[in-house]
Amino acid sequence: MTTLLVIAKAPLPGRVKTRLTPPFTPEEAAALAEAALADTLAAVLAAPARRRVLVLDGTPGPWLPPGVEVIRQSAGPLDERLAAAFGQCAGPALLVGMDTPQLTPELLAPALSPDAWQECDAWFGPATDGGFWALGLAAPKPELLRGVPMSMPETGAVQRRRLTAAGLVVRDLPELRDVDTAQDAALVATLAADSRFAAAHRRLAAAGVR
Repeated sequence: MTTLLVIAKAPLPGRVKTRLTPPFTPEEAAALAEAALADTLAAVLAAPARRRVLVLDGTPGPWLPPGVEVIRQSAGPLDERLAAAFGQCAGPALLVGMDTPQLTPELLAPALSPDAWQECDAWFGPATDGGFWALGLAAPKPELLRGVPMSMPETGAVQRRRLTAAGLVVRDLPELRDVDTAQDAALVATLAADSRFAAAHRRLAAAGVR
């Protein structure tokens, strides 16, 4: 079976979702980040996996559910941190972030099915902002991520080309929207109306935050 990795920051004010401020305060942005992380971990726990691992920058809080291992995120730029996360795995691994609270086990299912790695070397989940929300590797090789420019409009395209240039057969997961801006937050809250993230967003909207 596949190892599921979630790479995340502890949801502390001023350290997460800083692009949501304004209109949200750092505390409100952190509350939305905590809800998004809780939704992501719930989806991971409901999906079939060999291991479920949170690769964390920070300290676990009460938001961490049972059944999720925690390992410390490495230092360095994001490409190095992602590479190091895959370096912790033996066998197939699928990595997701904490920015897509609309994540469900059904969205992950193609990359976690019994035949997910038959005639397939990698799974790629593109994001609407040009990045990616999921990356799966049948044989985790950190060098496939090192040097990829992160948080850029071309990040996803560069990463996918890196996979195909290495001769990997790549299959795609559905495109999802990352929550980076207040507009993203509103759209994702509408898409995932039953999520913890949407509930937190509604509470803030009711309090007058736009």
